[in-house]
Amino acid sequence: MKLEHEDLNRLIEKISTSDIQEFLLEGEDFKLKIKRNVFDQNQGINNLVSNTTFDKQIITNQKNINDNISVVNEPEAPQVAPPGRSDLTEITSPMVGTFYRAAAPGEEPFVEVGNTVKVGQTICILEAMKLMNEIESEFNAEIVEILVENGTPVEFGQVLMRVKQS
Repeated sequence: MKLEHEDLNRLIEKISTSDIQEFLLEGEDFKLKIKRNVFDQNQGINNLVSNTTFDKQIITNQKNINDNISVVNEPEAPQVAPPGRSDLTEITSPMVGTFYRAAAPGEEPFVEVGNTVKVGQTICILEAMKLMNEIESEFNAEIVEILVENGTPVEFGQVLMRVKQS
């Protein structure tokens, strides 16, 4: 079995988007072993490649591999909220996920700036591991700022909105 450069790139890409933590492929003249940390999915292919070990050289031109891998876009750094007013309360993300302002594309957002929300009212959805988690207001308040764009990945503790409690 011969593993070509393009085949290697496709294999790495497929594994980086899957839940596979370890992968071993052996041929007549090579052994490819890939290990990665699933909990660090934001590192994607860069993490996968940095943890990849080759027992035998399978491609003679290592520079070409590095050049092709560097083409992969690295994830953007999470948005940092600008400093807020002291009279406002920050609503932060309770988990890593994707922020959604509405229940589905094309539907009205749960809240807009200027809206008043009550305790228990849904203010956004965070998608994590294909589960939609409704985030509810913990207090009666007026939405003053929405700091995250719809469909944007968010980190744990990232400020999503600022509200003025009533």
